[in-house]
Amino acid sequence: MSLLLNVLIIGVSVDPLEQIQTEYRSGRSAFERGRYRQSVQHFETARDLVEKNTRLGGEVQIWLATAYQAVGQPQNAIALCRQLIHHPSWETRKQSRRLLEILQAPELKSNLEGLIEIPDMSGIEDNDRPMKVVQPTRSSTSRKPSKVESLPEPIDLTQVNTQDNGFLWISLIAIAAIVGGLFFFY
Repeated sequence: MSLLLNVLIIGVSVDPLEQIQTEYRSGRSAFERGRYRQSVQHFETARDLVEKNTRLGGEVQIWLATAYQAVGQPQNAIALCRQLIHHPSWETRKQSRRLLEILQAPELKSNLEGLIEIPDMSGIEDNDRPMKVVQPTRSSTSRKPSKVESLPEPIDLTQVNTQDNGFLWISLIAIAAIVGGLFFFY
Protein backbone atom coordinates (compact mmCIF):
# COMPACT_ATOMS: atom_id res chain seq x y z
CA MET A 1 0.00 0.00 0.00
CA SER A 2 2.88 2.36 0.80
CA LEU A 3 4.26 1.97 -2.73
CA LEU A 4 0.87 2.93 -4.16
CA LEU A 5 0.74 6.04 -1.97
CA ASN A 6 4.26 7.00 -2.98
CA VAL A 7 3.33 6.67 -6.63
CA LEU A 8 0.21 8.80 -6.18
CA ILE A 9 2.08 11.48 -4.20
CA ILE A 10 4.99 11.69 -6.62
CA GLY A 11 2.68 11.57 -9.62
CA VAL A 12 4.74 8.99 -11.51
CA SER A 13 2.70 6.43 -13.36
CA VAL A 14 3.77 2.85 -12.82
CA ASP A 15 2.62 -0.07 -14.89
CA PRO A 16 0.04 -1.94 -12.73
CA LEU A 17 1.49 -5.35 -13.64
CA GLU A 18 4.96 -4.18 -12.64
CA GLN A 19 3.61 -2.89 -9.33
CA ILE A 20 1.78 -6.18 -8.69
CA GLN A 21 4.90 -8.19 -9.42
CA THR A 22 7.00 -5.92 -7.19
CA GLU A 23 4.58 -6.38 -4.28
CA TYR A 24 4.38 -10.11 -4.95
CA ARG A 25 8.17 -10.52 -5.02
CA SER A 26 8.52 -8.34 -1.90
CA GLY A 27 5.93 -10.49 -0.12
CA ARG A 28 7.69 -13.72 -1.04
CA SER A 29 11.05 -12.31 -0.02
CA ALA A 30 9.70 -11.12 3.33
CA PHE A 31 8.00 -14.49 3.90
CA GLU A 32 11.17 -16.44 3.13
CA ARG A 33 13.11 -14.26 5.60
CA GLY A 34 10.53 -14.91 8.33
CA ARG A 35 8.96 -11.46 8.23
CA TYR A 36 5.41 -12.76 8.02
CA ARG A 37 3.51 -9.58 9.00
CA GLN A 38 5.38 -7.63 6.36
CA SER A 39 4.69 -10.35 3.79
CA VAL A 40 0.95 -10.22 4.59
CA GLN A 41 0.98 -6.48 3.86
CA HIS A 42 2.73 -6.98 0.51
CA PHE A 43 0.46 -9.87 -0.50
CA GLU A 44 -2.69 -7.96 0.46
CA THR A 45 -1.54 -4.99 -1.63
CA ALA A 46 -0.80 -7.28 -4.57
CA ARG A 47 -4.18 -9.01 -4.13
CA ASP A 48 -6.00 -5.68 -4.19
CA LEU A 49 -4.26 -4.70 -7.45
CA VAL A 50 -4.34 -8.00 -9.36
CA GLU A 51 -7.24 -9.55 -11.23
CA LYS A 52 -8.16 -12.34 -8.79
CA ASN A 53 -9.28 -14.86 -11.45
CA THR A 54 -5.92 -14.95 -13.24
CA ARG A 55 -3.11 -17.39 -12.62
CA LEU A 56 -1.01 -14.65 -10.99
CA GLY A 57 -4.00 -13.66 -8.86
CA GLY A 58 -4.30 -17.26 -7.68
CA GLU A 59 -0.60 -17.44 -6.81
CA VAL A 60 -0.77 -14.21 -4.84
CA GLN A 61 -3.79 -15.45 -2.89
CA ILE A 62 -2.22 -18.85 -2.12
CA TRP A 63 0.85 -17.07 -0.74
CA LEU A 64 -1.43 -14.74 1.22
CA ALA A 65 -3.22 -17.73 2.78
CA THR A 66 0.14 -19.22 3.76
CA ALA A 67 1.23 -15.90 5.26
CA TYR A 68 -2.05 -15.65 7.21
CA GLN A 69 -1.30 -19.03 8.74
CA ALA A 70 2.24 -17.94 9.58
CA VAL A 71 1.07 -14.83 11.48
CA GLY A 72 -1.47 -16.82 13.48
CA GLN A 73 -4.63 -16.05 11.50
CA PRO A 74 -5.70 -19.57 10.49
CA GLN A 75 -9.37 -18.59 10.08
CA ASN A 76 -8.45 -16.02 7.41
CA ALA A 77 -6.26 -18.60 5.69
CA ILE A 78 -9.03 -21.24 5.73
CA ALA A 79 -11.63 -18.77 4.44
CA LEU A 80 -9.35 -17.71 1.58
CA CYS A 81 -8.57 -21.33 0.66
CA ARG A 82 -12.29 -22.15 0.59
CA GLN A 83 -12.78 -19.34 -1.92
CA LEU A 84 -9.83 -20.50 -4.01
CA ILE A 85 -11.26 -24.01 -4.41
CA HIS A 86 -13.52 -22.46 -7.08
CA HIS A 87 -10.75 -20.48 -8.81
CA PRO A 88 -10.59 -20.77 -12.63
CA SER A 89 -6.94 -21.89 -12.55
CA TRP A 90 -6.60 -25.65 -12.07
CA GLU A 91 -3.21 -25.25 -10.34
CA THR A 92 -4.65 -22.74 -7.86
CA ARG A 93 -7.58 -25.05 -7.09
CA LYS A 94 -5.20 -27.97 -6.50
CA GLN A 95 -2.90 -25.95 -4.23
CA SER A 96 -5.81 -24.49 -2.28
CA ARG A 97 -7.24 -27.98 -1.63
CA ARG A 98 -3.87 -29.21 -0.38
CA LEU A 99 -3.36 -26.16 1.81
CA LEU A 100 -6.91 -26.41 3.16
CA GLU A 101 -6.30 -30.06 4.13
CA ILE A 102 -3.19 -29.02 6.03
CA LEU A 103 -4.90 -26.10 7.73
CA GLN A 104 -7.89 -28.19 8.80
CA ALA A 105 -5.88 -31.22 9.91
CA PRO A 106 -6.26 -32.05 13.60
CA GLU A 107 -3.39 -31.00 15.79
CA LEU A 108 -1.25 -33.92 16.90
CA LYS A 109 -0.69 -34.33 20.60
CA SER A 110 2.74 -35.57 21.56
CA ASN A 111 3.31 -37.95 24.41
CA LEU A 112 6.17 -36.49 26.43
CA GLU A 113 6.61 -39.75 28.29
CA GLY A 114 8.31 -41.51 25.37
CA LEU A 115 10.60 -38.62 24.43
CA ILE A 116 14.20 -38.17 25.47
CA GLU A 117 15.24 -34.72 26.61
CA ILE A 118 18.46 -33.54 25.03
CA PRO A 119 20.41 -31.26 27.37
CA ASP A 120 21.39 -27.78 26.20
CA MET A 121 25.12 -27.91 25.52
CA SER A 122 25.42 -24.45 23.96
CA GLY A 123 27.21 -23.02 27.04
CA ILE A 124 29.95 -25.61 26.93
CA GLU A 125 32.97 -24.77 24.84
CA ASP A 126 35.14 -27.39 23.19
CA ASN A 127 38.25 -26.37 25.14
CA ASP A 128 36.69 -26.56 28.63
CA ARG A 129 37.46 -30.21 29.12
CA PRO A 130 40.58 -32.00 27.91
CA MET A 131 39.83 -34.85 25.56
CA LYS A 132 41.14 -38.23 26.58
CA VAL A 133 42.29 -40.35 23.67
CA VAL A 134 42.00 -44.07 24.24
CA GLN A 135 44.31 -46.27 22.22
CA PRO A 136 42.97 -49.68 21.37
CA THR A 137 45.11 -52.45 22.82
CA ARG A 138 45.54 -55.95 21.48
CA SER A 139 44.56 -58.68 23.80
CA SER A 140 46.74 -61.77 23.90
CA THR A 141 43.64 -63.94 23.58
CA SER A 142 42.51 -62.36 20.32
CA ARG A 143 43.46 -64.36 17.27
CA LYS A 144 44.04 -63.29 13.73
CA PRO A 145 41.59 -64.56 11.14
CA SER A 146 43.26 -67.07 8.90
CA LYS A 147 42.94 -67.12 5.15
CA VAL A 148 41.91 -70.78 5.22
CA GLU A 149 38.77 -69.95 7.22
CA SER A 150 37.57 -67.48 4.60
CA LEU A 151 37.81 -69.93 1.68
CA PRO A 152 34.83 -72.16 0.90
CA GLU A 153 35.09 -75.78 1.88
CA PRO A 154 36.34 -78.00 -1.00
CA ILE A 155 33.83 -80.39 -2.60
CA ASP A 156 34.40 -84.11 -2.16
CA LEU A 157 34.13 -85.51 -5.69
CA THR A 158 33.42 -89.04 -4.42
CA GLN A 159 30.06 -87.77 -3.12
CA VAL A 160 28.98 -86.27 -6.49
CA ASN A 161 26.52 -88.31 -8.58
CA THR A 162 28.31 -88.86 -11.87
CA GLN A 163 25.87 -91.34 -13.46
CA ASP A 164 24.65 -90.56 -16.93
CA ASN A 165 21.50 -88.54 -16.96
CA GLY A 166 19.08 -89.67 -19.68
CA PHE A 167 17.35 -86.32 -19.93
CA LEU A 168 20.66 -84.61 -20.69
CA TRP A 169 21.36 -86.97 -23.58
CA ILE A 170 17.85 -86.60 -24.99
CA SER A 171 18.01 -82.79 -24.91
CA LEU A 172 21.48 -82.80 -26.56
CA ILE A 173 20.20 -85.08 -29.35
CA ALA A 174 17.12 -82.85 -29.83
CA ILE A 175 19.28 -79.73 -30.10
CA ALA A 176 21.60 -81.44 -32.57
CA ALA A 177 18.59 -82.55 -34.67
CA ILE A 178 17.18 -79.01 -34.78
CA VAL A 179 20.53 -77.49 -35.75
CA GLY A 180 21.05 -80.21 -38.38
CA GLY A 181 17.57 -79.58 -39.78
CA LEU A 182 18.32 -75.88 -40.09
CA PHE A 183 21.49 -76.57 -42.05
CA PHE A 184 19.65 -79.05 -44.30
CA PHE A 185 16.97 -76.51 -45.32
CA TYR A 186 19.49 -73.75 -46.13
